[in-house]
Amino acid sequence: MIARPGLFGRLGEAARVTVVSAPPGSGKTALLRSWITQAGIGDHAAWVATGRDERDPQRFWVSVLGALRRTTLGSSLVQALTAAPDLDGWAITERLLADLAALRERLWLVIDDVHELEQEQSLRQLELLIMRAPPALRFVLATRRDVRLGLHRLRLEGGLAEIREPDLRFSLDEARELFAAAGVELPESAVVALHERTEGWAAGLRLAALSLAGHPDPERFAAGFSGTERTVAEYLLAEVLDRQGEQARRLLLRTSILERVNGELADLLTGNQGGERILQDLEQANAFVVSLDPGRSWFRYHQMFADLLGMELRRTAPGEVAGLHLDASAWFARHGFAVDAVRHAQEARDWELAARLLADHWPGLYLDGQAENIHELLAGFPAEARAADAELAVLAAADELAQGSLEAAEGYLGLAERESVPASAARHGQLRVLTGVVRLLLARQRGNLSAVAEGARQMQALAGTPVAAQSGLSEDLRALGLINLGIAELWAARFADAERSLERGVALAHRIGRPYLEFTGLGYLALCVIYGSFAVAAGRSGEAIRLAEQHGWMDKPAAGIACAITGFENAWRGRLEEAESWVRRAEQTLSAETEPAASLAIRYVRGLLDLACGRHAEALAALRGAEPLAGRLVAPHYLIIRTRAMLLHALVRLGEFERAEQALAGFGDHDRDRGEIRITTAMLRLAQDDPHAAIAALAPVLDGSARLVWPAWLAQAFLLEAIARDALGDADAADLALERALDRAEPDGALWWFLLYPVPGLLERHARRGASNSSAHAALIAEIQDLLGARKPAPPSASPRALAEPLRDSELRVLRYLPTNLTAPEIASELYVSRHTVKTHMRNLYAKLGTHRRAETVARARELGLLAPSARGGPGRR
Repeated sequence: MIARPGLFGRLGEAARVTVVSAPPGSGKTALLRSWITQAGIGDHAAWVATGRDERDPQRFWVSVLGALRRTTLGSSLVQALTAAPDLDGWAITERLLADLAALRERLWLVIDDVHELEQEQSLRQLELLIMRAPPALRFVLATRRDVRLGLHRLRLEGGLAEIREPDLRFSLDEARELFAAAGVELPESAVVALHERTEGWAAGLRLAALSLAGHPDPERFAAGFSGTERTVAEYLLAEVLDRQGEQARRLLLRTSILERVNGELADLLTGNQGGERILQDLEQANAFVVSLDPGRSWFRYHQMFADLLGMELRRTAPGEVAGLHLDASAWFARHGFAVDAVRHAQEARDWELAARLLADHWPGLYLDGQAENIHELLAGFPAEARAADAELAVLAAADELAQGSLEAAEGYLGLAERESVPASAARHGQLRVLTGVVRLLLARQRGNLSAVAEGARQMQALAGTPVAAQSGLSEDLRALGLINLGIAELWAARFADAERSLERGVALAHRIGRPYLEFTGLGYLALCVIYGSFAVAAGRSGEAIRLAEQHGWMDKPAAGIACAITGFENAWRGRLEEAESWVRRAEQTLSAETEPAASLAIRYVRGLLDLACGRHAEALAALRGAEPLAGRLVAPHYLIIRTRAMLLHALVRLGEFERAEQALAGFGDHDRDRGEIRITTAMLRLAQDDPHAAIAALAPVLDGSARLVWPAWLAQAFLLEAIARDALGDADAADLALERALDRAEPDGALWWFLLYPVPGLLERHARRGASNSSAHAALIAEIQDLLGARKPAPPSASPRALAEPLRDSELRVLRYLPTNLTAPEIASELYVSRHTVKTHMRNLYAKLGTHRRAETVARARELGLLAPSARGGPGRR
């Protein structure tokens, strides 16, 4: 026996009636017996095993009466039966109700196999006993199927507890315990496989344990264990299949070829009517038939039962199997279930039909993000079929592309375009569409902007062809072209063009109901717009992540980009722990083969985060890992130069000055003059105690002649200038440079640079000297100091009690948003209040704290302890 304390607890609850309803072999009887033993209520539980010989009402009630008399309480209350001419089930029920009226202590009546009570009067008599029994009498009913006892009234009153098949399934831990108790030692992978295969079915696990005892190769047995295994097949035949009527048996056998079935399909494959009713009856009877939807219109069979049914069909009607698969394929194709249609054509070994179906439906499957299903379907064709069919060759190219084999993809495309495998004239238009889409995807993954632009134009042209119109793909092709063009423009640093293309593609994808395309566009759009607005980028990445989580696309490159952007945004604001969790999620999507440009971006963000956290060696490794990815791209990627700049940064932080100089010398003149490289050169010169050289390197960046891909990085240049000026003893110039760095960091709350280049002394002096605009940056400086751990504790007198009038809860809620960059309308949206309300609260805060501006209010609130000292503690832009 395996202890199941969770179920024991439910059985011991105070419900008047507990129903345990599940298929045969689910462990109902074992559960109830072990519960009685564990609870120590053997003397207070009357057990009635309802066999086929108890179908006669009088025999059943005699058994009930006898079981009650064998309990401690029942022996003194329930009187023995005396033979009488009017002795029937009704009379015994009334006798029991009279005898038990005086019952005060808890007594359980446990009736096993209630489904064997086939006589209507037996059920009505049991219902009478349940409804009129004294409160101390509790009923536990075990059954293979629900019986008509009018228990719905108890359910409404809260007097009914139900334990059903999903509750009785063994957990993985319980399966592990069962095998251990049986003396069977299995590797974890085998236990998991058996648990998944049996779906936690107790009898299946027990039969597997029995068969495994002494087996020479238990791991191999576990891998092949199914419903066709002799002991399992015998059990299911005897307990389930052989108990069905002829019509239900025919339905079960002929629909066993399906992974899911509904009434219409069942009628088609059986040639009969009423399939839905039979399926619903079988589910109601717990005959290993499971409904898949709330309306109980789609069903599946338990895996092991399906195995048995398939074996029986092959044994009894081997010549009909292929025809059943073809009928199913045609039905699924007519009703828009493309994957099922192709699979059944393959099962019938009609390769031509399967290839045509897959080619017709591939665009829709790809645009819905079903690359894994496409891969499995292509794997179902014989190897020679790919080389013998032009359309299949193109689809094989797309599959190789999805798996990251760009060279193999080009090989299949070449094969499809050669005359040795021509498509029929009727299929030529479809072949053009397929080839155009795959060539576009290949060009985008290569980073070949000119080829992508040509492919996008071809998508526009193909959208107007009869093939696209007939298949309803015209708008889909346009959206696909726009989104891929936008991604290629993004990697080429044509941000305005990229934003325009991606915005149009995302809007079109949303309008035509293609969430996968929309999600893909949103992920890359987040990266595109971050150079203009963190707020917009955060919104776009959040939308992409929500779609990915909703549809199960968190392993896709676009999800990785969205997570990386969210991580970067958190790191930019100094929230390093949050950034770490998002970057790790992004790294789970890494695949240099399938999307080298996206992988490069994620590794770049990882390197930046490691630098900010002081993990310089790890940052160097991440940034070096990004370098080889550039070689897989046709055109230069805009992040490559920035990756190399940060790699130099990591070398400097590690004290590897000589290697940093060698790397710097390896750049061409044009690259050395780029703003990003000049900034890193300045950092190297500072590390070499040469502030004059550092200022010289920074000068073209500061005057705008050496452009930066992202102007926000000017904050870094000004901060390094401040460090250099301070090293030269020019405090005024250093202060001015620091002020300019703060000016550029303030709009987005950029604490990032002050983590890379911590300057607590400069910040302290800047605040103390009261520079011209220092008050505007008081809150930002306080956040930076908090983050660096340089902020001194507030004096004892600074406490919330120093306020002349305490803050109300609503004012405190608004106060917590003031350190962020959210505007008043945005704060109102976050708090679900009006803009006017937020402004009123802000005026009140100014009055109570004695301040005049938002930054002063934040600084004063920190002094009084009204805001958390850590920059990570407050709410931030989402």
